[in-house]
Amino acid sequence: MATVEHLTTRTPRVSVEELLTGLRPSARFGEVSFSSYRPDPSQPTQAAAVKELEAFGDGIGASAGGLLSRLFGSKPATRAGIYLDGGFGVGKTHLLASLWHAAPGPKAFGTFVEYTNLVGALSFRKTVDALSSYKLVCIDEFELDDPGDTVLMSRLMRELADAGVKLAATSNTLPGSLGEGRFAAVDFQREIQVLADQFDVVRIDGEDYRHRGLPAAPAPLENHELDARMNAEFDGGLVAVDDFGALLKHLAGVHPSRYRQLIDGIDGVVWKDVHTIESQATALRFVVLADRLYDRDVPILASGVPFDRLFTEEMMGGGYMKKYFRAVSRLTALAREGQTHEPS
Repeated sequence: MATVEHLTTRTPRVSVEELLTGLRPSARFGEVSFSSYRPDPSQPTQAAAVKELEAFGDGIGASAGGLLSRLFGSKPATRAGIYLDGGFGVGKTHLLASLWHAAPGPKAFGTFVEYTNLVGALSFRKTVDALSSYKLVCIDEFELDDPGDTVLMSRLMRELADAGVKLAATSNTLPGSLGEGRFAAVDFQREIQVLADQFDVVRIDGEDYRHRGLPAAPAPLENHELDARMNAEFDGGLVAVDDFGALLKHLAGVHPSRYRQLIDGIDGVVWKDVHTIESQATALRFVVLADRLYDRDVPILASGVPFDRLFTEEMMGGGYMKKYFRAVSRLTALAREGQTHEPS
């Protein structure tokens, strides 16, 4: 038998230290290295990226000098950051995590959203103070979705670079093109240019998995099947069982920076009556939860609509479409793992 809990009864309190400690690669990338990356021989930029990252890593922790040397000394030959640009599925996160593992500490690794959430939880100044003593800050899935994020991350990256922190990021959008298609990027070109000026860009070519489309979502279970399947799939484990609508309401009262702790210790989730999310704000919060579940490789059993109908057609074609496609893909993989034991 599985032990049942409800995410809707969890309201985690997280200290600053716990938030910062959580900024590390997920278990999926917990033991990766440059040597475990397998470049495609037909894509020479992949092997070249490994060499550039290794060279960048060699400079992390080297004496960056104090405030006086930064004010009066010579400028570094390279920018403070390195930026991996490429499509989905070419190993950017693997390489970013490899850099993190190879670098001396203190260091941080998180998604773009996790850093914006960190600022929301701590305040901008406390975030800068906390990260300024780090040797390396890695930002995975760098993307700007609104003007507020543009200004926020521009200031954060600039202040960290000025403090001597090395920066490394991944994205499928060049730094100078961040924000395009989401808002009037031209009105924020100065902030976008400040971001771009922090990084040397490394292009990684390869097959872009976006062109393969989304995998077919497994057929949802019926409500009356959930208990039996839950006990069969998660026997002896801790399972979070929730009504989907109630879970969405609960997420509005939990800061996204705490979603990692919200699912702490959970071996599987069961959602009853999944339905299409109509609210953009609710959908974006749920994307963060999907990312944290995928990080922890938490299988899903669900009834209701399939995950390829989780977001409206307008959302799937709008400015946040990359986030929603990623969430659907990841949730589908976790549902396949829960129902058919396919690895996610």
